[in-house]
Amino acid sequence: MGKHQIKNVVWTDKKRTLFGLPLSFTTYYLTETKLITKAGFFNVDEDEIDLYKITDKKILRPMGQRMFGCGSIMIYSRDTDTPTKEIHCIKNVREVSDMIDEYLNKMRDKYGIRGRDLMGYHDGYHDDHSDMGEF
Repeated sequence: MGKHQIKNVVWTDKKRTLFGLPLSFTTYYLTETKLITKAGFFNVDEDEIDLYKITDKKILRPMGQRMFGCGSIMIYSRDTDTPTKEIHCIKNVREVSDMIDEYLNKMRDKYGIRGRDLMGYHDGYHDDHSDMGEF
């Protein structure tokens, strides 16, 4: 049985645990079009979010993670299976967040989607006056 390859990976990291070490069975992949999470050892679950479905994100930097040069990114999306996703405890959190923005905007341009097309879908709350076009 061959190993499943994820194509066009532009960034990957593992969820980090004690002392910021990548000692977990959760791996994150960013491709040019998707954010993919693989979790598990014996039974592996794989979850994907199309980048153009992301409506908002925020960086979380709790002290325990900051001490080891890590942080997390909370993703909010219009994906029906995964409306929220935390990329938990990764290195270079700001650079990864910027990379997500870069590829997210490329996908939005490809599909002709702008922030106003995604308005009001953050955490299930709808507000006709919100503008989530910029992060």
